[in-house]
Amino acid sequence: MEIMTGFCGLVCSDCGAFIATQNNDDEKRAEMAKLWSEQYKVDLKPSDINCDGCISDSKRLIGHCNVCQIRKCGKAKGIQNCAYCDDYACEKLDGFFKMVPNAKNNLDEIKSNL
Repeated sequence: MEIMTGFCGLVCSDCGAFIATQNNDDEKRAEMAKLWSEQYKVDLKPSDINCDGCISDSKRLIGHCNVCQIRKCGKAKGIQNCAYCDDYACEKLDGFFKMVPNAKNNLDEIKSNL
């Protein structure tokens, strides 16, 4: 499977929801629904676990991706991910990077190879 890095630097192709969707794997969907229900204190069902990755044009997105301001900005700019943006790293990303520093590392690596 090709690596898909989201606008924010998370690797969509490593996500259990993405993997379950791409492989149409109901067992993996059930596993992710259980894990995330416990982890995030929400009630997810296996049928909720469908995602084609944030950079796709698909309507199948998981959770926060549906309302993510970083994703909306990247889509509006028509860029592959935020490493390709002239404004990288912007204020929208700063707060996210504090929570997920590995996402910054991913984007920094991509940016360094452009």
